[in-house]
Amino acid sequence: MQQFCCSLIVCLLSLVHLPAQAEWLRESQDKMGTRVTITLWHEDEKQGAELVRQGMAEFDRIEQAMSTYIDDTELSEVNRHAAERPVAVSADLFGLLQTALKLSRLTDGGFDITYDSVGYLYDYRESQRPDDQAIATGLAAVNYRLVVLDPANSTVRFKQPGVRVNLGGIAKGHSVEQVISLLRNAGVQYASATAGGDTRILGDRRGVPWVIGIRHPDRDDEVVTRLPVIDEAVSTSGDYERFFIEDGERYHHILNPASGKPTKGVRSVTILGPDGTLTDGLSTSVFVLGVEQGLDLIAGMPGYEAVIIGADGRMFYSDGLLAQ
Repeated sequence: MQQFCCSLIVCLLSLVHLPAQAEWLRESQDKMGTRVTITLWHEDEKQGAELVRQGMAEFDRIEQAMSTYIDDTELSEVNRHAAERPVAVSADLFGLLQTALKLSRLTDGGFDITYDSVGYLYDYRESQRPDDQAIATGLAAVNYRLVVLDPANSTVRFKQPGVRVNLGGIAKGHSVEQVISLLRNAGVQYASATAGGDTRILGDRRGVPWVIGIRHPDRDDEVVTRLPVIDEAVSTSGDYERFFIEDGERYHHILNPASGKPTKGVRSVTILGPDGTLTDGLSTSVFVLGVEQGLDLIAGMPGYEAVIIGADGRMFYSDGLLAQ
């Protein structure tokens, strides 16, 4: 398995055979446990390169606040101390926690950032999983209602010990949304920011749509469908991103908060919509809820659409995509 697996194949056709002085600029780096890429069009190559640098710095800033794999981040501090006392956090982290908890309520716990109370016990690189007793113990702390936010003081508190939060199901979407916001505010009209399975498109591709390919769950060099995208976010969650096989069973990273075990019934979920933070959170939510409940959820969210690949390989589309 490749260390970094991208859920989306972005077909940047405009980057092929560029002239020597093209204003399309593109850079990729390894950040946030994945590959991040910024592509933009700018009339001034030097200014464009500086904006790419600022965009990469924004990815770094978010990772330094919200990663659970770095010991001195804000989120690591929350996980260490929020069961003992309220922990003050930045406005950005506090806002994302608010969004995550709203999504938890909307999905009745299908999306739950406290899944990491069990999730941290899995090690996909070492092909290790917790036993049933360890899962049962951890599940006592998997409940988004155990996270208390105080808007007046911008603090986070846990109601009991053992609670851990992880923003892996929403932070990358938030990061690409923030990068595109930075570029938009700087006057950029055409751009793309990608972090693993999350992409945010700004504008079109200078007169034509960008084209997003949804990859085959078992073949990373093959796409199952392509979608034209203009000024939208696209997020994909798949069971092929981080996983190992044991005794013929796939153990992947998208856990069902109710069981503490990998979700079954879905191979891949792609969500399109106007906000990258929500498309990321919704792709995880729909994956956990399954095809029927997931499509019902998306049907109640104007502006958002879904493509789901079921366990048997069948593809399901939300009503808005079927009507096109």
